[in-house]
Amino acid sequence: MRIDILTAVPDLLESPLNHSIIQRAKDKGLVEIHIHNLHDYGNGRYKQIDDYPFGGDAGMVMKIEPVFKVISMLQAERDYDEIIYTSPDGEILDQPMANSLSCCENVIILCGHYKGIDHRIRQHLITKEISVGDYVLSGGEIPAAIICDAVIRLIPGALGDETSALSDSFQDSILSPEIYTRPAEFNGWKVPEVLLSGNPKLIKEWQEENAIERTKQLRPKLLEGNEKSL
Repeated sequence: MRIDILTAVPDLLESPLNHSIIQRAKDKGLVEIHIHNLHDYGNGRYKQIDDYPFGGDAGMVMKIEPVFKVISMLQAERDYDEIIYTSPDGEILDQPMANSLSCCENVIILCGHYKGIDHRIRQHLITKEISVGDYVLSGGEIPAAIICDAVIRLIPGALGDETSALSDSFQDSILSPEIYTRPAEFNGWKVPEVLLSGNPKLIKEWQEENAIERTKQLRPKLLEGNEKSL
């Protein structure tokens, strides 16, 4: 998988994309991540990538020319499954979306910045808009890193335990069950006896029941239409 990220502030992506599972996936050759500084494609002597909005509103707007230049360059080299824009009014990122994106071969992510981007970019270049929540951030770099993390960990071979991602929260539209590790008792706080029983059938049943109960308590809307909750 190849991910090209277009950003006005590339340094913000340095740490999250060069450690832990993402770095291991890169080392294994499972994913390539290429960061493109939009200022390299800016206009004029100062490589300008923003300008005042028409209509006199406050703030600055990302210009269309730099974005068009880099996307056109990348599309001349390969086909892209999705060209994503990180936007607070996009579709909310969830596990099914991450699952779907993990099957892509080539993806571009444009990080929003300033007051926003020239709407013609969204009309003519973007194929998918993604939000990581109903709040506003200073830029799209952190959402881009979140998208990468959610997607790359699903690529076969990215995790040390191939079954780990399948048991994550939200994979079956429910939260994961409670988890524990050694010691079995600490400060008088005990691990549920069933998890110490060594009986896989009983443990599986407990995990399924516990997951549903936790979802009912913490995120009941996830259970709407979910057959496992019946």
